[in-house]
Amino acid sequence: MITALTLISGALYAGASAYETLTRRRRARTFLTDGHATPKLPKRGQSWLDNVRRQQLDVMSTNSDDSDGQAVERMLNRNLAVSSASMGLVTVGGLILPPLGLLSALPAAFVAAPIFKDTYNALVNERRVSATVLDAIAITIGISTAHYFAFSLFIFLYYVRRKMLMKTEDHSRQSLMNVFGQLPRTVWVEQDGIEIERPIETVQAGDIVVVDTGSVIPVDGTIASGMATIDQHMLTGESQPVEKGVGDQVFASTLMLGGRVRIQAERAGDETMVANIGDILRHTADFKTSIQSRGERLGDQMAAPFLGLGALAFPLVGPVGAGAVLLASFGYQMRLLAPLGMLNFLNLASQQGILIKDGRSLELLREVDTIVFDKTGTLTLEQPHVGAIEACHGYCEDDVLRYAAAAEARQPHPIAKAILQEAETRGVVPPPIDDAQYEVGYGIKVRIGQQVVRVGSARFMEVEGIDKPDRIRDLQTEGHTQGHSIVYVAIDDHLAGTIALYPTLRPEAKSVISELRKRNMSMVIISGDHEIPTSHLAHELGIDHYFAETLPEEKADLIDQLQQQGRSVCYVGDGINDAIALKKAKASISLRGASTAATDSAQIILMDQSLHQLCRAFDIAQEFDTTMNFSFAMTMVPGIMILGGVFFLHFGLVAPMILNNLGMAVGAGNSMLPLLKSDKATSDHV
Repeated sequence: MITALTLISGALYAGASAYETLTRRRRARTFLTDGHATPKLPKRGQSWLDNVRRQQLDVMSTNSDDSDGQAVERMLNRNLAVSSASMGLVTVGGLILPPLGLLSALPAAFVAAPIFKDTYNALVNERRVSATVLDAIAITIGISTAHYFAFSLFIFLYYVRRKMLMKTEDHSRQSLMNVFGQLPRTVWVEQDGIEIERPIETVQAGDIVVVDTGSVIPVDGTIASGMATIDQHMLTGESQPVEKGVGDQVFASTLMLGGRVRIQAERAGDETMVANIGDILRHTADFKTSIQSRGERLGDQMAAPFLGLGALAFPLVGPVGAGAVLLASFGYQMRLLAPLGMLNFLNLASQQGILIKDGRSLELLREVDTIVFDKTGTLTLEQPHVGAIEACHGYCEDDVLRYAAAAEARQPHPIAKAILQEAETRGVVPPPIDDAQYEVGYGIKVRIGQQVVRVGSARFMEVEGIDKPDRIRDLQTEGHTQGHSIVYVAIDDHLAGTIALYPTLRPEAKSVISELRKRNMSMVIISGDHEIPTSHLAHELGIDHYFAETLPEEKADLIDQLQQQGRSVCYVGDGINDAIALKKAKASISLRGASTAATDSAQIILMDQSLHQLCRAFDIAQEFDTTMNFSFAMTMVPGIMILGGVFFLHFGLVAPMILNNLGMAVGAGNSMLPLLKSDKATSDHV
């Protein structure tokens, strides 16, 4: 049987190849005569960027170039039309004119050529039994036993299924890209105090862009004036709109619900965050690769056993029954359902502010049993908080804070923000600065009235000749041991006091750790900080294991050690020194706004710049696994029913086809269900 099938496949393969060659030549001639060899100019009302952006979205939605995607769709539509005609002929033949049944086999055989082409390639070139081999044998049995209706029905349902999945997949891909919206064609730019409407592609860094209520923000930048309420949940996953004012960052493709702002553009066009996310989605490892290969392996693994089962069934139930047994194989369905499910869950994650750069991460997250957290910047915020103020030489705490806040008033770094925040909390108003002179190095020196105020490190005080009392020296040693930063404040030639800055625990950290503990996750903290502060943080969060004073390469070694112990590790980090560990771990997560090295290395980015969505990422991975298992069951149940029907109810070829496609439809619906539920919940919320 295999030899005969190989010969038939070879003949059909040669015919299909000849047809494809003629088709390519005809398309090439059409391409040249239509004059499409040169780029089209934009239509009236369209900008060059509109065309470029549409082309980019097309590329992202088809995961190949536009012409290839259109060619595949045209071929699919043609084959579906031909198979429909075949079904019409065989139906009319069965009711009125029997010879039409035989005639129907010709168009059906023509569009069956791709199946035989794949079969020929598997058997002859790859020397293996693939899932398409079973299809080809079933088709051959249908033709050779004059079951033309069953044969035509098989081909028709095959292309209906492919068309349905293609449309569903295209819709899911487009939904994934629509998460980031579309930019406007033109924007209002302020020039010499006048607002001028310009094409968006002409906007450059430094331009002042004016945005009003209801408009989509066209650039990444900083608000120069005005206030606004902005809906950026599609980008960051934040459930509520955010209020933003002067100095706050805004991002392209987010929607301004209220207000009017002038934005100083920092990035436009392909440099915006949205464009970078799109680039990640376009150039990342194909999200279908791992899950589809698993489906293909399953299909191929099941092909040989079902081929053997069909051979055993042949003497018992005849050729038709043997063909029906081959149709019971469920592996091929998973080749289609697995990537569809993966695509929908990538879409679902994006809607909730979780950017998954590599689809394999969904599979890997489900296997994780140990989460390793970097301490600084991940469990703690970049900005510390004032923990203690020590005054000396007759000054009080508020005096120390007042002068420090005055010196740091115009500084953007986290330490300055922490001091200014504490001054605001205490109601301490810093005095105005006269003739400010900044000497930035280990500290800052400014003039306030007749006084010279120095704020900075212990080394800065030594350089400036400011003496430290013994009590302050003891506090310095203790603070160093505890991992606290000490800021010294001197007025004229005397030390006024010190401000101790403590690491600030992320507000959501305790609840996230508690939730992970309920999931029986083992957790570890790795930090380059000192032993005592790392120990205190671990104790505060209820984490039993930690490693302190670790170098970047040592972090990676610790990940290796944990994985060699049989643990499946997910590393969560945000710094340059975390990049190696992020690469070493089985799964890796970083936060938007982290170092470029970390976000480039991590497989998953939490877009709201917090740990809030960490547990949700694991939930999505588990839901994906549950969905795929159900889809797998939906392909097994019809197979079992078909086998029972063949041996006990004497099924022909039609009933197995119908059962198989019903299972496929249920599996596809199940793959879409989580996304549909999410869309409904979003619409209800709105």
